[in-house]
Amino acid sequence: MKVSATAEGLAPQVRQAEKINWREYRSLIALVALMVVLTIATQGTFISARNLTNLARQVAINGILAVGMTYVIILRGIDLSVGSVVALAGIAAGYTQVNMGWGNWAGMGAWTGAALSTLAAVAVGLACGVFNAWWITRYRIAPFIITLGMMVIARGLALIFSGGAAIAPLGEAFNTFGQGYIPEVPAVVILAAVGFAVLVARLRSGAGGINRWMQVGSLVFLTAIAVYSCVGYRGMPVPVLLFGLLGFVGIVILERTRLGRYVMAIGGNPDAAWLAGVPLRGITFAIYVAMGALAGLSGAILSSRLNGALPTAGELFELDAIAAVVIGGTSLMGGVGKVQGSILGAFFIGALNNGMSLLAITEFYQKVIKGVIIILAVWFDTRQKR
Repeated sequence: MKVSATAEGLAPQVRQAEKINWREYRSLIALVALMVVLTIATQGTFISARNLTNLARQVAINGILAVGMTYVIILRGIDLSVGSVVALAGIAAGYTQVNMGWGNWAGMGAWTGAALSTLAAVAVGLACGVFNAWWITRYRIAPFIITLGMMVIARGLALIFSGGAAIAPLGEAFNTFGQGYIPEVPAVVILAAVGFAVLVARLRSGAGGINRWMQVGSLVFLTAIAVYSCVGYRGMPVPVLLFGLLGFVGIVILERTRLGRYVMAIGGNPDAAWLAGVPLRGITFAIYVAMGALAGLSGAILSSRLNGALPTAGELFELDAIAAVVIGGTSLMGGVGKVQGSILGAFFIGALNNGMSLLAITEFYQKVIKGVIIILAVWFDTRQKR
């Protein structure tokens, strides 16, 4: 009887392990479905290695922003300033490269000047993040209001310091930051090493049964696509490498560290987290500062990719980042979300933009389509909460 009772008790758990958690894979399913549709519609052009490489480069900036925005939205916050901060940080990088001569300063060296210009952009973004965080945590003003104000301020400062004109051209060393490639062999080695490490981690995780093999299959599929694009064209774009590193760090922090547990706890129930001794103000402050720094880095990458700093750059980047996070499964109500979902969401938005451009769909219609998708993603999230 004892053996029978034990077996009966374990049966529901076994059946549960054998069920596929489709909600966990909805971002990947949506991305794959979109890729299939675009491949058919473009007669194979979309799936070419060259186009996938260019797509990954385009996605890198929004992806970096989406990594930070995931934390912000899990905290029940929002940051509408990131697009303008990208522009202001890009102007800082361009100004130091051209007006201050860091791009060709013989005494400093072109590569050192490029690194310092990048740090200048990150510092500007970090300062904007500190401004947002101070008002939000010190005076408890709604993040929507503070970041909306910062959006206008940063855009105005970008126009002031640039004189309303582009700053170009930039130094060759600095441009490598956004235009360079990691050669094919090192790129494949990096992808294989990362894929193997993540595979081992997933196999050792708590997921069991068919869900574990679904995770393994998803990882192998994504790694194969990445290897195909690297080998089939020129290797891995440098911005994609940076995006991958930051995404990996973001995943580890959220899922494996105390800080990640604190972020989830605050987003789930701020009052309960405060009673449990979680430092709400300190965590919130740090997240908004990190978001600013990531926007600054994105500004440097964008200026490097364009070989020029534009005061009008970054328009609507905040909406693309928020859309990527929501499509990736992070709840606007806070407390629920994964960085890997946001990464897939960023690729979904990027693939949509890329595919519509290949199909010669005008920008006017592109905005309408993206807006509808954002609404549907939020609607779906709301339905899941009921």
